[in-house]
Amino acid sequence: MTPEELSAARDRVVPDVVAGGPRVVFCGINPSLMTAATGHHFAHPGNRFWPVLHRSGFTPRQLKPSEQGELPGYGLGLTNVVARATARADELEPEEFRAGGRLLTAKVEAWGPAWLAVVGVTAYRAAFGDRRAPIGPQERTVGGARVWVLPNPSGLNAHWTVSGMADAYARLREAADGTGDAPR
Repeated sequence: MTPEELSAARDRVVPDVVAGGPRVVFCGINPSLMTAATGHHFAHPGNRFWPVLHRSGFTPRQLKPSEQGELPGYGLGLTNVVARATARADELEPEEFRAGGRLLTAKVEAWGPAWLAVVGVTAYRAAFGDRRAPIGPQERTVGGARVWVLPNPSGLNAHWTVSGMADAYARLREAADGTGDAPR
């Protein structure tokens, strides 16, 4: 990918990957320039979403970003809080997060998943005005779905290892499968 191709991807919107009544919709912050340039969610080589999704047991093998279309077959979907692509999430304005939270609520209501998994506690806090939300299950619902906040899989998030994130994601999978404990 050339710098020019990445620059041309700024502000593009990447379509959601959702079909057939998903059990879990994963919601990123916003598309990276690499995601927008390729059209595949979590496409940056440093992003750990796909390895973590597999290691946590959501998929039987590690998918490539270009295989995102297989997710609905596993009862999974993908979307973002803010639709437009940027080089970094800190380029987004607070009102974009709030507006994204309102739009996300409507989308989730239409799709009907059991769980909305927001990958990034800061994005969740900004979108839904909950400045103290922790990683893990939340008390509130969004669009009728229970909410679980997960660590951001970006390679820029040095606070979490792949193993630690896989454990956090696996707790959601267990709750979604009905095999784990999640507070109601």
